[in-house]
Amino acid sequence: MKTLFIKRTVRNIGAALAGGIVFIMSGMLPQEAAAGISATKHNLGSTGTGTNKFDGTGEICVFCHTPHGADTTAAVPLWNRKLPAPATYTTYNSLGTTSLDGATAPVGSVSIACLSCHDGTQAMNVMINAPGSGNYNAAGFTLAGTWTGPAQTASPGGSLGYASIVNIGTDLRNDHPIGIQYGGGGQTVTTPSGAFNDPDFKATTFATLNGNPVWWVDTGGAGRQKTDIMLYTRNEASVAGGNQPFVECASCHDPHTDAQPTFLRVANLGSAVCLACHTK
Repeated sequence: MKTLFIKRTVRNIGAALAGGIVFIMSGMLPQEAAAGISATKHNLGSTGTGTNKFDGTGEICVFCHTPHGADTTAAVPLWNRKLPAPATYTTYNSLGTTSLDGATAPVGSVSIACLSCHDGTQAMNVMINAPGSGNYNAAGFTLAGTWTGPAQTASPGGSLGYASIVNIGTDLRNDHPIGIQYGGGGQTVTTPSGAFNDPDFKATTFATLNGNPVWWVDTGGAGRQKTDIMLYTRNEASVAGGNQPFVECASCHDPHTDAQPTFLRVANLGSAVCLACHTK
């Protein structure tokens, strides 16, 4: 009897421990899944923990994406904001800088999606398809609610009313060039590993993913990682060569994780972001 009692006790303790481990793990999983965008400053909804948040919705993704009725002109997935006209912007190449040897394309690709929030011309709560039924408007729907934080100060478009990386405006002359050929050009789908016109740039990695040409600058790890410097394939009539790699806003910034300040893809200690591409 004593032996049987001990065996049962050990078995019950084991079951309890196993149950506790399952409970702990099941309790951990939702937290881990909820990390990511919800814990960043890009969570602009009522659950956000950043400086700016909006009490009109508890949703997070809706400020940028929608599962239905997205802008089909956007080169980003299911975009939920009205895109500005490319000609709206004054770009770096207008300075006539002699060291700018890459051809530039009109503001577009992923960059124009970023700027639809960050140029300060429309409120952050303007979207095409707002939460709930009947809140669709292709020209832009303003979701009712109140901002907390600096966003309460209205700019002409009703968005963030202070100059910073959050609201960089439409004059991009004092910002890193976007929509510009990487390395001054030289690589296309026909010469995906060709020599750059400007030798002061690091080598790229090229692959065909799902039939699409993809370039990136490797910063470590096997294959393409979110911490690599992403280059965006564009084929612009104003830039000869067909499909080729361009530098865009999201080359250096990952909007879905702020593990580094200002959503940089890698820590910029020792100018690591700059030196990932530039040979200096």
